[in-house]
Amino acid sequence: MNDPPPRSVVSRRELLGVGAGSLAAAVLAGCSGSGNGGSANGSPAATAGMPLTQPTVLTSRDGRLDVTLRAEAGTVPYGDGRRFAYTYNGSSPGPTLRVRPGDKLTITLENRLDQPTNLHTHGLHVSPSGDADNVFVMVGPGRSHSYTYEIPADHRSGLNWYHPHHHGLVAPQLAGGLFGAIVVADALDDLPEVVGSTERVLVLSDPTIGDSASVLDAGRMEVMAGREGGAALVNGLLTPAIAAAAGSLERWRVLNASASRYYRLALEGHQLHVMATDGGRLARPVAVDDVLLAPGERVEVLVAPAAAGRHRLRTRGYDRGTPMGGGMMGGGMGGATGGGGSSGRDPQDLATLVVTGTAPAAALPTSLAPPSDLEAGTAGRERSFVLAMGMGGGGMGGMGGAMMSFTINGESFDATRTNVTAQLGTVEDWVLTNTSSMDHPFHLHAWPFQVVERSSGPDDLPGWKDTVNVPANATVRVRVHFADITGRSVYHCHILDHEDQGMMGTIEVS
Repeated sequence: MNDPPPRSVVSRRELLGVGAGSLAAAVLAGCSGSGNGGSANGSPAATAGMPLTQPTVLTSRDGRLDVTLRAEAGTVPYGDGRRFAYTYNGSSPGPTLRVRPGDKLTITLENRLDQPTNLHTHGLHVSPSGDADNVFVMVGPGRSHSYTYEIPADHRSGLNWYHPHHHGLVAPQLAGGLFGAIVVADALDDLPEVVGSTERVLVLSDPTIGDSASVLDAGRMEVMAGREGGAALVNGLLTPAIAAAAGSLERWRVLNASASRYYRLALEGHQLHVMATDGGRLARPVAVDDVLLAPGERVEVLVAPAAAGRHRLRTRGYDRGTPMGGGMMGGGMGGATGGGGSSGRDPQDLATLVVTGTAPAAALPTSLAPPSDLEAGTAGRERSFVLAMGMGGGGMGGMGGAMMSFTINGESFDATRTNVTAQLGTVEDWVLTNTSSMDHPFHLHAWPFQVVERSSGPDDLPGWKDTVNVPANATVRVRVHFADITGRSVYHCHILDHEDQGMMGTIEVS
């Protein structure tokens, strides 16, 4: 069903009518606010340091997992009180779905919201057609829809996730709390001596804290920059404590489920040993001091604590730019924050690893998966994609008729138009060029890729990806293998306000 997208929380006319003068004022207003709890309307601040808890886990049996996800507005625990959130089955994050290669996953989505929604299984290499990972399906208020995903028998182990993808409402619904993890586990995941004796899912989110639906409101600047809430949470908790024993080997599966916030993760006193990116396991662990997670990205790390003490898991902060660049504003910013609190450009504690005992650090595996030979292959075709946002004419109101546009190759999203057609079994190089003053994380549904080269930004880990950060005024080349599945889907910026405002295109593989 290709129904036209609904009106966003901030109307397109309101957004596009922002002139340069009012934009500057909005940026300065969006930069104000302080505090760690991100309270929007006087709600109690959370209590830091509570024990880390895991989302509910639903595991497949005999090759099947049948799940009902109920999307509805409600409240969830926060400190000594509760905060407003959109929830799946009464919680945010929603339940973790754990499946194996070759399984059949069926999800019945019940929409108890007062607006349309749907479901996207971000990262799964499954069909984008029919009742599978079809983002063109619309589930109206009070309606339900059953999705069926046939997970390939050779699907890579890794962390994937689910969230709404109804165009025009993706950012507010995800920022409101609609997201959850999907773990694909294979035989190697059954060997704790290789992949760690303790596995944890860490879902990073940044809601605006309050006790009413007003926390979902976003001002013009917040939409243009990409909304950030005031509180940076792990599994819905503020700076939780992660208890571990010295000599153990911890495996952390980390998901950036924020609508716009970036996290540059580091753990005091430890290197992070990256064992998987968002496309699956690496050939061997790679030791890093920190790792950058753009919205939508995932990383899996091994942590080997060896001495008693408290070690902060932090984001070192990352400046992703501003809509108008640094010239007008006198410097970059992490994005307007909602309801006070720090932005993603600021260093911030996320959790504390509390280690007891003293023991030698656990041995790390030397091999995890066969290396891929895709990079050694030859792309049969090269395509160029220009990600752009800027001011232009158009008579939409505002100062001098100026408007903000969000485009790929000069076009805003149109569900009735197919932008790219590709052939099953072919390999293509996509050259992603960001001409704007803000970073844009680029996400391709259904077909994973590898990063071949980039003009700037941190070095990429040698693994499969489905989301890659394209820094401001930079170019990234990725190599895509259109293997196994056909159908029509999308690619887009994973700053979800930018996607909602048109920075998305369609692709059909046949």
